[in-house]
Amino acid sequence: MQLVVTEEQRELRDALRRFFADRSPSAEVRRLMGTAEGHDPRTWALMAEQLGLQGLAIGEEHGGAGYGMRELAVVFEEMGRAVVCAPFLATVTAAAALQAGEGGHDLLPGIADGTTIATLAVAEEDGSWDPGSVSAVFEDGVLRGTKDFVLDGHIADLVLVAARGTNGVGVYAVQDDTNLVRSALPTLDQTRKLARITLDGVPARRVGGEDALRRALDVAAVALAAEALGGAQRTLDMTVEYAKVRHQFGRPIGSFQAIKHRCADMFVLVESARSAVLNAAAAADGNPAGLPAAAALAKAYCSDAYAHTAGEAIQLHGGIGFTWEHDAHLYFKRAQASRQLFGTPDRHRGRLAEAAGLTGAGAAP
Repeated sequence: MQLVVTEEQRELRDALRRFFADRSPSAEVRRLMGTAEGHDPRTWALMAEQLGLQGLAIGEEHGGAGYGMRELAVVFEEMGRAVVCAPFLATVTAAAALQAGEGGHDLLPGIADGTTIATLAVAEEDGSWDPGSVSAVFEDGVLRGTKDFVLDGHIADLVLVAARGTNGVGVYAVQDDTNLVRSALPTLDQTRKLARITLDGVPARRVGGEDALRRALDVAAVALAAEALGGAQRTLDMTVEYAKVRHQFGRPIGSFQAIKHRCADMFVLVESARSAVLNAAAAADGNPAGLPAAAALAKAYCSDAYAHTAGEAIQLHGGIGFTWEHDAHLYFKRAQASRQLFGTPDRHRGRLAEAAGLTGAGAAP
C-alpha cells in the first residue's frame, strides 16, 4: 500500500486550503452555527462546481471523478482544519453505501453534481452504530421505526435507512418522505447538525445489504479520523503560534520547558494520527479485508488525539483560551462530539480486539 502523499494530493490540499480560508473563516462558521440549515448553499454548490468534491470518490460512470479514500482523506483533513459547516460527511457516507450496494446507483449522479444532499440513518435510541443493534423494520414495502443522531437529517434530500427486512439488515432508500418526520436535536457541536427521523409507513426500496452498510460505516470512520487529524493539526499550530508571541517574565512562554514538552506531546499525537489516517485510507482503496481493523484503529486513535490537543490548546492559551470568543472552543466541541459519532473510541478498540481474536472484548456504542 502507498502510504505517502502524492504531488496531486498536495495540490488538492493547497486548493482546498485557499477555498476554505475564503469560504469558511471562523466568523462564517459562527454565523452558520446559528442558522437552521447549518450550511451555506452557495458554498455547497461551489464545492461541486469548482472543486468537484461531492463526486470526488464516485465512479466516472456515475458522474464522479473516480478517485478514492486517499483523496477524500485530504478533503476531510482540510475541512477539519477549518471546522467547515457542510453536509459533506453525511453525503459521502450515503454515497459509500450506494456504491457498495447492489442497487441505487441511479442516485449517485445527483450526489456527484451537488444537487442531492444525502444521509445515512443508522443509530437509534441506544446510540449504537452497530448494524446488529438495528431495530427499524422494512415490511410490505415501507419502513417503520425511529432513527436518532442522523447527520443533516433535517435537510437531506435523500435519506438512506438501515433496517431489518426479510434478508436481514440492509440499506433502504426513502422514495416518498410524506410519512417521514424530521426533528432537529440539540448538539454539543453546533457546527454539525443532527436530527431524529421517525418512520411511520415510509415507502422505500432496498439498495444494499449489511455488507454495504458496514463498508459505509468504515468509510465514515476513516473520514472522521481524517477530519480529526486536520483539527488536531490546527490546534497544535495555533498553540505554537501563541506560545511564540505570548510573553511572561520577559520571555516567550514557548521558551519554558513545561510548555515545550506539552507542545512536543501534541506533535507526536498529530503525526501518529497522520500515519493512522494514511494507513486506513490506503486500506479503503486497496485492501478491503483490512479496512475494518484499519478504520477502527484510525477512528479510536485520532478521536482521542484530537480531544487531547483541543483540550491542551485551551489550557495553553491561558485566560483567553477559556473565553467562548476564542476559536479553540470550536475545535474542542467538534472533537468531543466527533468522539461519539459513528462509534466511540472504546467501541472501535473493541472491534480491534475482536479482529485480533481476543474474547470478551468490550463493545460500547
